[in-house]
Order: sequence, then C-alpha cells, then structure tokens
Amino acid sequence: MPRFVGGAILATGGWRLGEYISDTWGPELYVPWVFGLSSAGVVLGLLATPYVATWAVGALVRRLESVSTSRLLSSTLGLLLGLLVAVLISIPMFRLTGWLGVGLPIALSIFLAYVGATLFASPRRDVFQKGISDEIRGRKGPREAATNGGMLVDTSAIIDGRIADISHTGFLRGTLVVPTFVLDELRHIADSSDSLRRNRGRRGLELLNKLRQEENVPVEILDVDRLDGEEVDSRLVSLATELKVPIVTTDYNLNRVAQIQGVLVLNVNELANSLTPVLLPGEGMIIRIVQEGKEPRQGVGFLDDGTMVVVEGGASHLDEDVDVTVTRVLQSAAGCIIFAQPKRG
Repeated sequence: MPRFVGGAILATGGWRLGEYISDTWGPELYVPWVFGLSSAGVVLGLLATPYVATWAVGALVRRLESVSTSRLLSSTLGLLLGLLVAVLISIPMFRLTGWLGVGLPIALSIFLAYVGATLFASPRRDVFQKGISDEIRGRKGPREAATNGGMLVDTSAIIDGRIADISHTGFLRGTLVVPTFVLDELRHIADSSDSLRRNRGRRGLELLNKLRQEENVPVEILDVDRLDGEEVDSRLVSLATELKVPIVTTDYNLNRVAQIQGVLVLNVNELANSLTPVLLPGEGMIIRIVQEGKEPRQGVGFLDDGTMVVVEGGASHLDEDVDVTVTRVLQSAAGCIIFAQPKRG
C-alpha cells in the first residue's frame, strides 16, 4: 500500500510540475513534460517509497523510544497550542491576495507548532511528569519496586556483567531498577564509533535483555529523564536520594559522590574484594607473568578471579610460571592489587 501511495503522490507532483513548465515555456511542451514527469514520478515512487518509509518509521521509532511518555504528551500539547495560536493569528491573513494569503498562514502554523512542541518538550516544562509519577506511585510498577527493596543500576554495573552472576547465586534480593536515562547512555555507547566502546555497550544491552528474560531477579525500567545539562551520575544520585534506594555500580567516582551525599552504594568491586582469599605479606604462590608492568623490570600476572599481581623483577620471566612471595596488598573500592617478588633461591 505505501508503494502505491508514494507513486500516486510523486506522479501528481510530476504532472503539476509538467503543467508549470509548459505554461512557462510553451504549450507545445505540455504532452512530453507532463507525460515524462508523471511517469518518472510513478516509477520513482514505486521503487523508493518502501525504503524511504522503512527508514522514516525506523528513525521515528528509535527517537520515540528515548522519549518518556510524559514528555511525548507535553510535546503534543505544545504542538496543538502552537497550531491554535497560528490559526487565530492567521485569520486576518486570509484576506491577502495571491500566494501570501496561503503561504503565510501555512508557514506561521509550521513555525508556531514547532516552537510549541519544543518548549513543552523541555523537562522543566513537562506538565504531565508529576501526574504520571504520582500515578506510578499509586500502582504497582517500577517506582514502587524501587521504593520496596529495589536497587538503581548504573551503566558501569550493567557493562561489567558480574551482576548477572551475582543474581544467579540468589544473593540479590529485590528489583533491579534501570532508569531510562541509563538505558539511553547504554544505547549511546553501543552506537559509538569506537569499536571497544561499541562492543562494551552492545554486551551491556545483551546482558540487560538476558536479565529481563530470567526470573532470578526482576528487572524494571523506570521512565524518568535527566534535566537539561545534568550528568547521568548526578541524576542517578538525586533519584536514589528521592526514592531512598541504593545504587549498584562499579564506578569508583560515583561510589564516592553517592557516599558523600548519604546514598547507600552496592559496589560490585567491593563485593569481589570481600570474597577474594586473603593473602598476607610473606605468603607464597605461583603466578604466570603475562605482560610487563608500568615500572621498569616489573611483571604482571593475574589470579583466577582477575586480581592483578605486580611482581618486582618479573619482566625477565615473561610467559613463565614464577614462585613469588607477597610483599604488600592494596585493596580499595576500585579493586585489589597484590605486590610480590620472586622467591630467592
């Protein structure tokens, strides 16, 4: 059906254009120009309309997915108000003769409709946000899930992936709540031109979709946007303060900012550190040196859980298993690093 509609529209446009050309350059050109442009319009419409329609609909759907329901309703209201104002202003213009009597009202309607939709789309003028939020609070939904044992999930925790393993063990109790602005940031990372960021973003989206399909821990999407110019971390902390819920993250900076503002943080790195077997200075182990360290003569290896082991003088034992002695353990919210040196023969 879209194919025939597009063909009819372009054929009509070609016919009108052919009439204009024949009126301007001479009546003898009427038949070739009208017939030629109408035929070209039909062919172009039949061939191009499906691709154009698919692209336009896909772009519109992707755009609307990132817009909250309240902002969509506010934009529609602004558009209708803009059209109403344009109609009232345009009444005297209909008395103008020529193209001004038609062109000016149409241009004014388009301009005011755009201005109205843009103004009302601003989060600060979102007149429906409070009403929808109150409705969500009054019924079972993501916001209620957040206030009843829920946890806000940061982008870093989704990309990290270990939250899925933790949920499988049954240690997480409650609902994982993902705000839409976190989902938008994750989608933006997945569309990045940098291949590493793009792969991390896509892995995060796949993990989130997998979590939603499983029943170990329920996952809900909370329809809430950022304010203009507000960063994702700041919005996440303010939302956690408003809902009185913790934040699940692996971001060290977000962890510190949230703690300063009195928000409980469930840091996956801290959980991993607490489960790592305690190694005391003087204890020995065997580690494989896989790369050179930042400092001269340093070698780096990793334990099975991913903990980094920095071996002084280990650069000369690259790709070898080395018997080392632990000299120091540095443990923080950002992770755990073990310093060691080869045992003396």
